[in-house]
Amino acid sequence: MTDFTKWVLKKSISEINEQTTFNVTYDKVKKGRSIESVSFHITKKPVADDTSYKLDDPAYIDGKIRQEEREKDLVYEAMKSPYTKLLMEHFLLSYIDLTDTAILSGLQKNVYPLYDELKELRGLNGVKEHLAYIRDKQDDYSKKNIAKYLKKSIEQYLPIIKRQDIDHE
Repeated sequence: MTDFTKWVLKKSISEINEQTTFNVTYDKVKKGRSIESVSFHITKKPVADDTSYKLDDPAYIDGKIRQEEREKDLVYEAMKSPYTKLLMEHFLLSYIDLTDTAILSGLQKNVYPLYDELKELRGLNGVKEHLAYIRDKQDDYSKKNIAKYLKKSIEQYLPIIKRQDIDHE
């Protein structure tokens, strides 16, 4: 066991710890006086996200500026959208959500185009019925990322509507 510990366990674990992003430790599990098994504990080393090299890159800076401008445009479009008002009326958005640019841009980019598709299939009342259904079935914990929640719900609902329309033709 001494040689096994020295040449296999300690040597291997030291190489893993030095050359990978993992920290490995072990415990010898004894049964009586003899060692029955070895238990390994593996954790991931914290790695700093270093993007400082990008700060001098003109293409990165230009892309960042364009991304911020695009987000501003999405937020502006979302504020004007009738869907934002409908979400407020159905208590799916709060006044606090209206101050969160990430939520508004996410809705405008990912959710509202799908609402347009539903509106074409079932009209504005179809969108309202869907939102009323969502509000009735929504759990409190699901409000953490409302844009993601609404996107997933409309993505699951649209195929059902399309199948119903095909069946009725």
